[in-house]
Amino acid sequence: MLLKDISFPTPDENILYDEVLLHLAERGVGGEALRFWESDKLFIVLGKICKEEDDLKIDELKRNKILVLRRSSGGGTVVQGKGCLNYSLILSKESNLQLADLRKSYAIILAKVIDGLKSVNVEATFLPICDIALVKDQKKISGNAQKRAKKFILHHGTILYNFDLNVIEQYLKFPKDVPEYRKGRKHLDFVTNVSLSAVQIKAALCKSFSVTREESKITQEEANCLKDFLATKKVIVQL
Repeated sequence: MLLKDISFPTPDENILYDEVLLHLAERGVGGEALRFWESDKLFIVLGKICKEEDDLKIDELKRNKILVLRRSSGGGTVVQGKGCLNYSLILSKESNLQLADLRKSYAIILAKVIDGLKSVNVEATFLPICDIALVKDQKKISGNAQKRAKKFILHHGTILYNFDLNVIEQYLKFPKDVPEYRKGRKHLDFVTNVSLSAVQIKAALCKSFSVTREESKITQEEANCLKDFLATKKVIVQL
């Protein structure tokens, strides 16, 4: 698999580059890939159908001028920033027939993430529909979402490793739709960081997903596509 460890300076570039990789793979230009990225800037990302009024503490976000974006995949609302490592997978449906079923695909993909974490002494477990939590206390360390195209799947997720968890409580309401294992816990009692560095996590996941080569820069075709998406796809949410 191809590794692309590429982060951009702006939130919309980071969000849309995943879309670029999926789009080009569908066109036969790109293929399967693993991408890592992390933002220096704090911002919020809504899932495709999440509602601002349900998930966000809007007055607080406005007061502190925090940018809010919407991604094209499902899943819940997340806070992005330093200490939150993102990984994105572009996976071929043809090469991975077992991923045809959405729910089963989460279990299969996240099993590889969990195996990677286990190799660096983090005992984690898959909790449906799309979370990874620590075994000892079922505190969430990773949320995941997917966008499915005709030939390829975009699966992306977060891994908290050195994130300021207080900002989750500061900017996000308690969600209306929660997994059973949450058991009513508030944000700060429900999420936690893993005791790893970004370097350790990346190395573990590269091994799990059998990375064989790396591109550290975007291609000209990717750059052209990203420029077009930035001009045409309105991902920034006006509060």
